[in-house]
Amino acid sequence: MTIEQIKQRFGIIGHSEQLNRAIDIAMQVAPTDLSVLITGESGSGKENMPQIIHQLSSRKHNKYIAVNCGAIPEGTIDSELFGHEKGSFTGATDTRKGYFEVADGGTIFLDEVAELPLTTQVRLLRVLETGEFLKVGSSKPQKTNVRITAATNVNIPKAIQENKFREDLYYRLNTVPIEVPPLRARKDDIHLLFRKFSADFADKYRMPSVQLTEDARILLLKYRWPGNVRQLKNVTEQISVIEKNKLITSEVLLNYLPENSDASLPILYSGDKDGMTERDILYKVLFDMKKDVADLKKVVFQVIQSDSKPNKEEINDQVFERLYGEQDSINSLEKRLELAQFNENREQKSTTSNFDNDAVSIHKSTHSEEKDEFQDIVIEQEEESLSISETEKKLIKRALEKHGGKRKYAAEDLGISERTLYRKIKEYDIEQ
Repeated sequence: MTIEQIKQRFGIIGHSEQLNRAIDIAMQVAPTDLSVLITGESGSGKENMPQIIHQLSSRKHNKYIAVNCGAIPEGTIDSELFGHEKGSFTGATDTRKGYFEVADGGTIFLDEVAELPLTTQVRLLRVLETGEFLKVGSSKPQKTNVRITAATNVNIPKAIQENKFREDLYYRLNTVPIEVPPLRARKDDIHLLFRKFSADFADKYRMPSVQLTEDARILLLKYRWPGNVRQLKNVTEQISVIEKNKLITSEVLLNYLPENSDASLPILYSGDKDGMTERDILYKVLFDMKKDVADLKKVVFQVIQSDSKPNKEEINDQVFERLYGEQDSINSLEKRLELAQFNENREQKSTTSNFDNDAVSIHKSTHSEEKDEFQDIVIEQEEESLSISETEKKLIKRALEKHGGKRKYAAEDLGISERTLYRKIKEYDIEQ
């Protein structure tokens, strides 16, 4: 059976290479009894993979049970999976078979497996290792021949670090991993899925199928789809039922997409940490860079201005300390190699010619001019910094006067947060 035949049989839409890879792995592993862990975002269609595995295996004529681990209360999950004996707990009026006993010889799909309690994870690990389990309230082990497939949208390695998931269980489940790609990684499949869903809902509700204009189609592809295929299906159904005009424009489509999520563009910073907006952070970075350059210029100026010839190592250490911080943090091999190369080039230049008295005189003159030039640069740098501070202070004063001293509106006008404005007022000692 080919991948295309599998798609047709299980109603899978799309031609993504990543999707085809996931289906191919499911087909290859199906004839074996290996455990499979399927990962992927919520709504991406992970539930199709265990069905493919079961239907292509020798167990296809036996039971297939799908269990949503996140939907069963913690107090009853052990009873649901492994069964219980009569009188084992309050309300246990009769002996009950669990899923592992009922599905003997078949397949169990554990969806949202990362939601299992740690005590239940220990029981599941025993089933995977020995094929044995204990009913709740029983001390007699029972055998079961069940193939286990599991799925999760949780980052399990991170859950292991947080002691929410057993590492040994992870490696037992993850014998063969299958990753289902998110919808945003299947751009070419988005419009195919939309057309399929719109045709299905048109048939279901006996109405014309919705169509997209070109701008709406572009928006459909540009949107991030955090809810993946499930979200796309829901949006298509809403549009099919609500909109009377079946030709959908981008303006209409936007009404069905959450705000601030209409694009897949990355953002620099989200939220208001310590009262800082994106603009505040960018300004801070730029001012820090400017300060570093000014400090470096001062070091060079001091070296040139010095009457005595400074030690080469002292100069290097001063420059590197300004650039990279404390002396202990600048001993990396890469930086030292760069420094050695710089010194070698400088020594080669200094030895290419012999200076006579006139040349020495010219050198002193040039040296003096360089000192003046660097001094002007440093003074200019200091004046520029002062000028920026004064300008910022004037802008804040003007904004406060404009809005009658109301910080909230002044902050909005300046494009900064109210907390940042308050800090600036205190910093510049601005009277209100």
